[in-house]
Amino acid sequence: MGAGIAAHCANAGCKVLLLDIAKEGDDRSAIARTAVEQMAKSNPEMLMHKRNAKLISSGNIEDDLDKLSEADWVIEVIIENLDIKQKLYASMSEHLGPRTIVSSNTSTLPRSELVEGMSSEMASRFLITHFFNPPRYLPLLEVVTSSEVNDSVTDRLCAFADERLGKRVIMCNDTPGFVGNRLGVYFIQRAFKATIDHGFTVEQADAMLGRPIGIPKTAVFGLMDLVGIDLSVHVIESLISHLPDDDPFHDIVGTGEDIIQAMIAEGYTGRKGKGGFYRLNKEGGKRVKEARNLTTGEYAPANRKAAFSSSRMGKQGLGPLIDYPDEGAAFVSDILLDTLSYAAHLVPDVTGDIYSIDTAMKAGFNWKSGPFQMMDSIGSASMVERLEESGRSVPG
Repeated sequence: MGAGIAAHCANAGCKVLLLDIAKEGDDRSAIARTAVEQMAKSNPEMLMHKRNAKLISSGNIEDDLDKLSEADWVIEVIIENLDIKQKLYASMSEHLGPRTIVSSNTSTLPRSELVEGMSSEMASRFLITHFFNPPRYLPLLEVVTSSEVNDSVTDRLCAFADERLGKRVIMCNDTPGFVGNRLGVYFIQRAFKATIDHGFTVEQADAMLGRPIGIPKTAVFGLMDLVGIDLSVHVIESLISHLPDDDPFHDIVGTGEDIIQAMIAEGYTGRKGKGGFYRLNKEGGKRVKEARNLTTGEYAPANRKAAFSSSRMGKQGLGPLIDYPDEGAAFVSDILLDTLSYAAHLVPDVTGDIYSIDTAMKAGFNWKSGPFQMMDSIGSASMVERLEESGRSVPG
């Protein structure tokens, strides 16, 4: 992720210093240097042009922290471990320039925890800037600030992200998962639970939860493979540990946990591993896409015609789709009613306006419509009626 952010800044014409851990040997900056060299070979491409790599220099966090004094913005993009992050901040603090802005790309840790033990001077210039991967292609940037951060610092950073990096900046409160992951992970977990409860295959679930409702064709299980199943577990665990006990997120997690743990143990962590819910079988000289049976753990050729008849109703709107009399529509209705209700539940605790939530899901997850736009499509009165008829609470 650090390399992706560095490449995106270089694409904007900025000089970038990419630091990584020091490696033993003659070239102590080999890890960062290799990351820059690999940018030209990345898929999807990180660089708009290979020459942009010349704007990126390499270093390591043991020998080159003194160079931070020349930086306008330092972005920390290391492992999601609070202790390791805080130790790095302590090492950085004496090397920062008087106007250097510092931010963390954390997706799970609250700012209030990150700044514990940090000098007030550094904390006054410390924010969270959560990029979505890949940074070049997903425009969302979630920003978390604080009353101890001067408004001019926040304004300067947000203006740069907007005007130079082309980011859709949304301001988030310092709450677990911010906006995108809080709602996006809820949707994925609710869909996983519904898939098991309804006895659906992963192909059936993805066929109904992708394009028919305005979500990329990776839908749910394909997206988990793309993100990394092991990473998804880490994000879920962080949310569980930080969210209040009465948060509806707790009601949907746990289902299928044995399936996930078995997959990780077998090396099926997603596209970066042997595969995940889907895999490519290359035996016999052919590339055959296979899907995992959630009950047996076995793989078989993926069913490319898994969608129910109701999937065709998506072109007419969400209302006609979820009203269609088949199992696919009932499945979608279960997931959407809970997800849209949860989205409404997030205002104003997570962010102050519904526009930011819609922007997060469109700019960070490539949804065609945000949750509140989906509710408009269904109709507010109809939405309330559906919630009440299904025994669900109506958000206040």
